[in-house]
Amino acid sequence: MHLPALSVRRLIGAAAIACTAVLAPMATLAATASPAATGNAPAVASAPTCTTSELVVWLDTRGSGTAGSTYYNLKFTNLSGHACTLRGYPGVSAVDLRSRQLGSAASQNHHLIPHLVSLASGATATAVLQIGDTGHFAPATCRRVTAAGLRVYPPNQTTAKLIPFPFNACSRTGPLYLSVEATT
Repeated sequence: MHLPALSVRRLIGAAAIACTAVLAPMATLAATASPAATGNAPAVASAPTCTTSELVVWLDTRGSGTAGSTYYNLKFTNLSGHACTLRGYPGVSAVDLRSRQLGSAASQNHHLIPHLVSLASGATATAVLQIGDTGHFAPATCRRVTAAGLRVYPPNQTTAKLIPFPFNACSRTGPLYLSVEATT
């Protein structure tokens, strides 16, 4: 079977159209949830801070384990109907069935420097949550219990959302078994 020969010009044109069709949606997607350039984006500067009531806060329960810890993606989805921004660390703590805090609140992992994250309506930001193995702490220091879930304050907010998620926690303050990174 013999295929008709295409001119080089037609082949290049077809390749350019194909690349544009593939890359244009990707560029748009990346722009809607990517960190804003500092001080260079007037639309971001006018976007208000995302409030707790405008966000759905949820945990991707497919954790990634390493020696002594499991890492989870803590998600913040903007359902406000308009763009808003996040900057900084969420507040995270384990809670029991009565929503009482168990042990110490999460420490801040300064691996990532906080920066402004602009969220279009429907876009999602992520913060990595590390849950350490409480079995590494002395029983008297930790007093290990099963948490009913997480209390999460979005960055710079004073109202929290509760996420049901059972896991091993320390009921005593002191041991740091939770750590959270800044939102990206």
